[in-house]
Amino acid sequence: MPLFSVLKHHAFARGLGVFALACAGLPWAQAQDAGLEALRLEAQRWVNEAVQKSQPPGANLRMQAEVGPLDSRLRLAVCGNIEPHLPAGSRLWGRSRVGLRCVDGVTRWNITLPLVVKATGKAWVMRGHVAAGAMVTEADVMESEVDWAEDASPVLADRTLWVGQTASRLLSTGQTLRQGMVKPAQVFQAGASVRVLAQGPGFQVSSQAQALSAGVVGQLARVRMENGRVASGVVLDVRTVKIEL
Repeated sequence: MPLFSVLKHHAFARGLGVFALACAGLPWAQAQDAGLEALRLEAQRWVNEAVQKSQPPGANLRMQAEVGPLDSRLRLAVCGNIEPHLPAGSRLWGRSRVGLRCVDGVTRWNITLPLVVKATGKAWVMRGHVAAGAMVTEADVMESEVDWAEDASPVLADRTLWVGQTASRLLSTGQTLRQGMVKPAQVFQAGASVRVLAQGPGFQVSSQAQALSAGVVGQLARVRMENGRVASGVVLDVRTVKIEL
């Protein structure tokens, strides 16, 4: 297979022009390395533009990406059109891959390069340990700068998504609060006496009832009213169920 070389493509014009100059008169090994580095640099430019558009909605993150080197033993055929792309199953987040493929050449090829994307911004971090099943309060966390992309699980940036909920497992000092680390708190068991807040257009009535299912804040629970009627409502707190009429 001939010495690695490529023709100019709109996304690669500047880098491959440099590659052509760098390879002139160089020994074979140095020319090979210069060509691979030119490809890496152009992949880096494509990724730099792409990651700026990949922020989670509403987040204000500092996005950084680093494309790793190609294997120096790689030999590629001449190509007239090379396209950068994101391989199937990859994303511009954390440790990933970015692809380069030849779409106009005698021999079509498709290669990938290692990629690390960091997304730095404010998030809630544990001040200390919280045992599994214990309620997470504002005193348990502090705001800090972290890499959101360090883990695939989404960051719980909105305090309403975690405050008053319980730890689904042991939470340790320095951990960033992420999805799956907390769950709604169970505040009463089936059989408990609860207050039902029945609400309709222009009125609100309060009465006593017996819980027929466990009560989890924010979720539905079944209750039996004093008149024997069974209804379902949203659990508001440790002893209140709200029913919309």
